[in-house]
Amino acid sequence: MKKILSILFLLFIVSQIRAEDANVTAMCQMAQRLFPKESSFFDFRLLDDTSVDYFTIKSEENKIIISGNNANSMAVGLNYYLKNYCLTVVSWYKEDPIELPKVLPMVPVEVSIKAKVSTRFFLNYCTFGYSLVWWKWSDWEHFIDWMALNGINMPLAITGQEAIWYKVWSKLGLTDEEIRGYFTGPAHLPWHRMCNLDGWQSPLPKEWLANQAKLQEQIVARERELNMRPVLPAFAGHIPAALKRVYPNIKTTRVSEWGGFADQYRCTFLNPMDSLYAVIQKEYLTEQTRLYGTDHIYGIDPFNEVDPPSWNADSLGMMAKHIYESVAAVDTEAVWLQMTWLFYADIKHWTTSRIKSYLRSVPQDKLILLDYFCEYTEIWKQTDSYFGQPYLWCYLGNFGGNSFLSGPVNLVSERLADALKNGGSNLKGVGSTLEGIDLNQFMYEFVFDKAWDSGQTDKDWFLSLADRRIGKESPEARKAWEILAEKVYLQPAQVGQGTLTNARPCLRGNGHWTTKPTIEYHSKDLLEAWKLLLSVKDCKRNSYEFDLVNIGRQVLGNYFSVVRDEFTVAYEAGDIQMMKNRGDKMREIIADLDKLVSCHSTFSLKKWITEARDMGQDAVSKDYYEMNARSLITIWGDSYHLTDYANRSWAGLTNQYYAIRWDRFIKEVIEAAEKKESFDDKAFFDESLVYENEWVKPANVIKYNEGGDGIKVARQIYKKYVKELIR
Repeated sequence: MKKILSILFLLFIVSQIRAEDANVTAMCQMAQRLFPKESSFFDFRLLDDTSVDYFTIKSEENKIIISGNNANSMAVGLNYYLKNYCLTVVSWYKEDPIELPKVLPMVPVEVSIKAKVSTRFFLNYCTFGYSLVWWKWSDWEHFIDWMALNGINMPLAITGQEAIWYKVWSKLGLTDEEIRGYFTGPAHLPWHRMCNLDGWQSPLPKEWLANQAKLQEQIVARERELNMRPVLPAFAGHIPAALKRVYPNIKTTRVSEWGGFADQYRCTFLNPMDSLYAVIQKEYLTEQTRLYGTDHIYGIDPFNEVDPPSWNADSLGMMAKHIYESVAAVDTEAVWLQMTWLFYADIKHWTTSRIKSYLRSVPQDKLILLDYFCEYTEIWKQTDSYFGQPYLWCYLGNFGGNSFLSGPVNLVSERLADALKNGGSNLKGVGSTLEGIDLNQFMYEFVFDKAWDSGQTDKDWFLSLADRRIGKESPEARKAWEILAEKVYLQPAQVGQGTLTNARPCLRGNGHWTTKPTIEYHSKDLLEAWKLLLSVKDCKRNSYEFDLVNIGRQVLGNYFSVVRDEFTVAYEAGDIQMMKNRGDKMREIIADLDKLVSCHSTFSLKKWITEARDMGQDAVSKDYYEMNARSLITIWGDSYHLTDYANRSWAGLTNQYYAIRWDRFIKEVIEAAEKKESFDDKAFFDESLVYENEWVKPANVIKYNEGGDGIKVARQIYKKYVKELIR
């Protein structure tokens, strides 16, 4: 017996050493990746595991000691030190430098911070189209580090699933042509995965399947090293219509129309009660687990923005029951993760009784709900906290990857505090469900910092943010960020957002729902914040340059709306000379906006297209990827409905796409006025559709500005426009 106990004790010690080695090694490797020259000054230590994530920071001799109960907690501790002691920003883009002080500051008093919640979720199906679609491993490697630094431990991980589906559908008797014709182009795959869209810009190249499968293996392996539980997909009922050829008696439904797409692109849904449903689920999960492993959490979203086969409450409950049982039959530890965007997007049909039947048909604690858009609508308050099922409070923050200053700082702070206090014991965490990686990175960090009990007030948090954006304490920068937090960042992101520069040209309004330029702050407050930041002396930081470019971009975009309205007033008055004056000013603003955004890599069409073309193996496939990349951010699909939904104020896109539309508009409106005729907006609309659909073809060469010093250019533009802006 003593010998057995000794062996068990030895095995326990070995397992503990391995756990410590794995966690510490993961953090040492992260430090080496992020700042190789300074990495030796950090010492990482594993603390006793507890039911609550926590970290400590202290100095010993000339080293910074960061301890935590796992690598993820240590990463948050490292980021806390970088932000609050080094005044350093870590961007989610690998191109942005990490700027550390020459001498690492010591920590005078030990810091110890615990997590308020156990789960921190990140990403959205759409992010994998609007932002991540062309990323290589080097991009993901840095991004996963960023996620760990911000405490994210449950990321959505849906890359590479088409390779598995290819094997499943082949095994079930479909041909290569049927399968790859069922998939969409790469940038549109998120909506294919959500049963919204089939076959658009197909067939999907075979090379894509293999490359993405390899990438997914790397992604989930690294996420697990950093104590994350990747959320992998499961079968949600979406099948190729061609499966009816092999199984003519299966119970299917063609889903409702989506996104204005033609009937040929509509999806097919297999009834969960059909016996083939469980067969497909088993085939898919078995192969996925073999390739990517599992953490037993599966994203399943069968009815996103489409109608279920029946709106009967009992039928909805029965479908949910069978979906879960099909997964549990393969993985007895399975937990279903479901976004609740559908309850917000179709509130008319998703009544309380239907929601309750759907949710309560899944065993208790085997379903986690993402309350998707809490800065705008909190579904947990409308559903008796999801009728007891676990849920996460989520900040959405961005639609379509739009370039816009948005994020209601105070509202987010108040609502999240209320949820943490009053959201019930089934509130399990916080998250962010952004559609695209946008220009307001700090807002997501603000949300995830609130998952930890740091004791920082919002005021202190923004003072620290101001300091680290420029690397030092500055009264001007602090005042600027105070204005931004209190007077500018007031409104949630909207579905369809963008400055008027990016909109379909028109005389009034914004022409289409996908480009709302509405702001809820006073332009003078944004101008004042920009002025204060511009007055900061002797700062060359990348984050500072980005802020000047980003705020200046919004200032110019807002001013464009004012000038367009003046152009319209002149048109209605028949004042040709004033129309020409204001038309020239509109052209000038767009040209200067492109010049400004060309100064920072974040605002780059060239980067987007280059990365897309890099996916190809020959000229034909490179052109295919480029066309797909161009389409998503302009025409989107095959109808006008989603045009400009993913608009961005990017260098190249601004002066080679938006500017051309506005130039044509200005010319045609002036010509109509000179002839004393009414402007024919219907004819212009038709011309624009032709132009837009031609533009997505790679044969149309794009000319880019060379860029320059963003700080210098921002100051030049401010000086040029300030008198006009304050009038």
